[in-house]
Amino acid sequence: MASFLEDAAHTPGGHTTAVALPTTEGEVASALRHSKRVLPIGAQSSLTGGATPLGEAVLSLSRMNAVGAVTADRVRLEPGVAIETLEAALAERSLYYPPASTYRGASVGGSVATNAAGASTFKHGTTRRWVCGLTVVLADGDVLDMERGAVRANDEGVIEIEGVDGRLTRIVVPAYVMPGVPKCSAGYYAAPGMDLIDLFVGAEGTLGIVTSVELCLIPARPTLLGWLTCASEQQAMAFVTQLRELSRRTWADNDPCGLDVAAIESLDRRSLALLREDGIDSREATPLPVDADTALLFQVELAPGTSEAQVFEALESADTADGRDGPIRRLVRLASEHDLLERLELVLPGDTRRAAQLLAVREAVPEAVNRRIAAEQRAHGPEVRKTAGDMIVPCSALGEMMTRYRETLASRELDHAIWGHVSDGNLHVNVIPRSAEDTRSGEDALLKLGAAAIALGGSPLAEHGVGRNPVKQRLLRQLYGEAGVNAMRRVKAALDPEWKLAPGVLFPR
Repeated sequence: MASFLEDAAHTPGGHTTAVALPTTEGEVASALRHSKRVLPIGAQSSLTGGATPLGEAVLSLSRMNAVGAVTADRVRLEPGVAIETLEAALAERSLYYPPASTYRGASVGGSVATNAAGASTFKHGTTRRWVCGLTVVLADGDVLDMERGAVRANDEGVIEIEGVDGRLTRIVVPAYVMPGVPKCSAGYYAAPGMDLIDLFVGAEGTLGIVTSVELCLIPARPTLLGWLTCASEQQAMAFVTQLRELSRRTWADNDPCGLDVAAIESLDRRSLALLREDGIDSREATPLPVDADTALLFQVELAPGTSEAQVFEALESADTADGRDGPIRRLVRLASEHDLLERLELVLPGDTRRAAQLLAVREAVPEAVNRRIAAEQRAHGPEVRKTAGDMIVPCSALGEMMTRYRETLASRELDHAIWGHVSDGNLHVNVIPRSAEDTRSGEDALLKLGAAAIALGGSPLAEHGVGRNPVKQRLLRQLYGEAGVNAMRRVKAALDPEWKLAPGVLFPR
């Protein structure tokens, strides 16, 4: 049972007396009826302690992993299906699920539970936007089948559910206003006239256990992957700003020749130093110049049917004045204008090997941080722990937020690395603590940075959720106030009056 006692956050103290491994919806309902407290888990890739049991019976959905019918625009899945399994099934049919998380081992059920967001949120949005049907087992064992659009909150902000015994459950939608940013994984969704499905997306397993998901799909498009290093953070941000603006113009004008960027990832100077220290640059054949301050990895979506030969032709003739135009020519011109053309590497749509290498470079940064924290824990004890932010601000405020990140952490002399989804303003600030004091100082810094993100119109909790992490639970209270959290408690009490499901996740009873 030891493998079920911690998640990716390595929260200490995990313990349980029972593990259930259901394979059917009926077995999930049975496990709920015969347990006082239950913690549903997926791939245990949570970074918040939300999948670490603290005495509850563990209900692992890993064996509910069937991929159901796939149509031209939808797929039905069980919650234990891994993102990489889903993508393999869709690739056979040239279909695409845009909000797939960057960690391909994550489960579909976990993605729904946290309203996960992948790299392409900038263009395609979060998981919530792509869930068109959901089946959930409630705390009392009743099963709720939902289709998007079928049940919505009324004009009084109330959703009513009739149980199999005729009992009516009345849910009052919280009145707080969610921040106007592309992604937010901060407790229960709330909006006028909201869909019942959206109450469960992002609820982190506290309101019901997902047993089936229907996801919307779109046709796959050829993707050009770009990698470049910049001599300064300012140069990188100026390039990113123009990539964003040109892409938004392409969507607004429906311009077939326009630049269509779906995602931009950034790695700061310390992130690149970690890659060098671990030899990742050599292993993945990705040179990092000595003067490289920031690296960018971005995805450009091309028109359906674009061939490698057409991409080659566009690249070879990018500097000619023959009157032709297109996304590749515009990208090359933009890189040239920013003195970045010599630093730019483009990976053709069919070159899956090189694309995998560059994606591995990006994923190697959090792995490097986690290894260092694990080593410090072995040397100094569990008081040294992961101290990381998951904040998002409007893109217009990202420059100011970057200044806050740097000044706040530098003033405390904290070693840190910053990377993430720069295209939508969501960056991951990771302290690399060398002592328990660094951990405490880092957590205090995150609370101050969370307040700054809120003041700038953002969210201190973008995509990883809240879980049982005490700092993230304090950030949730900062965002919505005690009144907002109490409104969430009332929603919880309406659907789970005995607090059976994931007690202590999101907020204490």
